[in-house]
Amino acid sequence: MTAADVVRTGALGLRTRRARAALSALGIAIGVASMVAVLGISESSKADLLAQLDRLGTNLLRVAPGQSFMGEEAVLPEAAPAMLRRVAGVQSVAAIASVDGVTVRRSPLVDANETGGITVAAADPGLRSALGATLHRGTFLNAGTGRYPTVVLGADAAATLGVGDTGSRVWLGERWFTVIGILEPFALASALDTAALIGFDVAESLFDADGTASTVFVRVDQDRVEAVRGLLGATANPEHPEEVDVSRPSDALEARAAAKTAFTSLFLGLGGVALLVGGVGIANVMVISVLERRSEIGLRRALGATRRNVGVQFLAESLLLAGLGGAAGTLLGALVTFGYASHEGWSTALPAIALAGGVIVAVVAGGVAGLYPALRAARLSPTEALRAA
Repeated sequence: MTAADVVRTGALGLRTRRARAALSALGIAIGVASMVAVLGISESSKADLLAQLDRLGTNLLRVAPGQSFMGEEAVLPEAAPAMLRRVAGVQSVAAIASVDGVTVRRSPLVDANETGGITVAAADPGLRSALGATLHRGTFLNAGTGRYPTVVLGADAAATLGVGDTGSRVWLGERWFTVIGILEPFALASALDTAALIGFDVAESLFDADGTASTVFVRVDQDRVEAVRGLLGATANPEHPEEVDVSRPSDALEARAAAKTAFTSLFLGLGGVALLVGGVGIANVMVISVLERRSEIGLRRALGATRRNVGVQFLAESLLLAGLGGAAGTLLGALVTFGYASHEGWSTALPAIALAGGVIVAVVAGGVAGLYPALRAARLSPTEALRAA
């Protein structure tokens, strides 16, 4: 028998039992689809995260007070932002300072304890440009507006307060503040999403803030990140550099990307279980097929077909069944990936190994599942097969 004869004979066996073949192929398709979709969605999410990281940059450093030798909360010197600007390789520096004991609410009628997790902080006018953050509405603080009761809300803070546009007023520190801007969500400094930002001048005049920065963001030359990072602690606090915590916010995004890869292995294992179930289904169908088609096997053997011919025929049926299920599952998995990525606003990323591997894994599973039924069919003698029929 030629290869074409084997394929034609195997396909004929499937066409005569279409419903059973379709249900068996469905089991393989579900397993393959789940594996392709898991790989596709994971890669799409990871690609979007890395693209976001590229846009935001990996050259942003965060300088914050750590702990003293006695375990107490340290404080950055007031001159820390000015000192950091003098470091070679630093592009821009912007500080924020927590304004403790001050809440922001939609109106004075709201209970003061219902803060919604919103914090109040004073911010440098250059904070937005240093971070590379974008505004959803309005403008950011500047040297003029920072002197008056104006506020810029983070994305989550605006949503919590029910503020959707500029010009609204919020009750901040027992007086009205006008909202002049709303920030887009910012991945590299997620704490800003729940913050209400006011100017240093108004924080000092109305709330007795001392002007000491609680966090300083430093944007540096891309090719000098590590060198500058090693200098920031001693520059921010020359007397106690060990009390300064210097970190790179982009490391958290990279860790998230790595975590997504780790979870992929778990979901692939679940897809593998579904594929195994599909393979068992094919084996079951092929064993039943051998029992039902003993007369066909006996007749073919009586007409001169060898054991090898019979075995190859049933193995071909199993491979075709698995291959069709694998192709259908790969297509389904690709469609699920495309749909989910589009819903999340990601660009679709389907690894070539997922597309090719889906069919290959299905065919291998089908081959293993069909091997025993094929050997069983090949071992039937013509006389026994015809007598049993």
